[in-house]
Amino acid sequence: MKKIFILFGAILFTITGCGEYKLEDAIKDFSKSVENSKSYKINGTMEISSGEEIFTYSLDTYYLKDDYYKVILVNQTNNHEQIILKNTDGLYVVTPSLNKSFKFDSVWPENSSQAYILQNLVNDIKNDTSVTLESKDNEYIIKSKVNYPNNEELSYQKIYFDKSMNLKKVEVYNTNDIVKIKVNFKTIDLKAKLSKDDFMLDDLIDETKMDENLSNESCLDETCKEENSNCEEEKCEETTSSLDSIIYPLYIPSETHLSSQETIETEAGQRVILTFGGDKNFVIVEEKAVASNDFEVVPVFGDPLMLNETVGAISSNSISWHVDNISYYLVSSDLTTNEMVEVAKSLGNSTTVISTK
Repeated sequence: MKKIFILFGAILFTITGCGEYKLEDAIKDFSKSVENSKSYKINGTMEISSGEEIFTYSLDTYYLKDDYYKVILVNQTNNHEQIILKNTDGLYVVTPSLNKSFKFDSVWPENSSQAYILQNLVNDIKNDTSVTLESKDNEYIIKSKVNYPNNEELSYQKIYFDKSMNLKKVEVYNTNDIVKIKVNFKTIDLKAKLSKDDFMLDDLIDETKMDENLSNESCLDETCKEENSNCEEEKCEETTSSLDSIIYPLYIPSETHLSSQETIETEAGQRVILTFGGDKNFVIVEEKAVASNDFEVVPVFGDPLMLNETVGAISSNSISWHVDNISYYLVSSDLTTNEMVEVAKSLGNSTTVISTK
């Protein structure tokens, strides 16, 4: 009987105790795996929830020790591609469709949470004194607070691992416990053997030119000629730089209204200026986005901002971004940062579009 009792106790220990992580050990193992990586590659998807809409991106993250980052984001709805690149020369957001790169003076990604960068996940966990670990049948879940200075509604995240502490996904929740950002990791290579040559802006410029040439070579039918302004002048008509419609924000702070609207002609085409007055004054400028003939590096102030459909730039009193062939600029000395973001995110709703024709 004694032997049976000892055997039963051993089996029970194996089922309930062996292999189960404690919070401290889980954090230690995850942190160590990230900190020991000299370079890594991540492939996955990111979903951003806004109201009833979900915006899905394909996601590739590259990291090299000593602060090299490259994040390739492709909007799965309109195939709009942008690349966030950080190297010793600075921080860039490359937008191939415009043949432009926007250069930031920023400490990104250290200044905010980023669900697709492993170092940021580790920092969020270590900076939260109330971090928790939940163990389920097939996974561990670490819950921690997040830091999104430009989006105060984002409150905490759940980081999912399998039973071997392999990272599987991250869910970022708002204060109402609704998932607003979800990153699913398909592959993570912590021994990627990347080099500094993988983080050069010139290489991205060359890739953009190559894609442009391929697009030109395939521009044979009339439909393509109308849609692609990069074709040779004698084969394709230039695209118009006039706005087909004016986009109005769905979100406007209380006691604030549209006070004036003006359309002016510039050398580049039409520009619409919407002025809002009341308790919270702000101005929105809209114009047709025009690609540069030669690759252009444009200095901008502030930090990269992930909006629903694109990566823009945010400063203390302005946001600029490009989506659906329209460039937007929002400026205000009255709106808070989060109010500016809400106004920007609300632009483009189909119920707020009025034709200019």
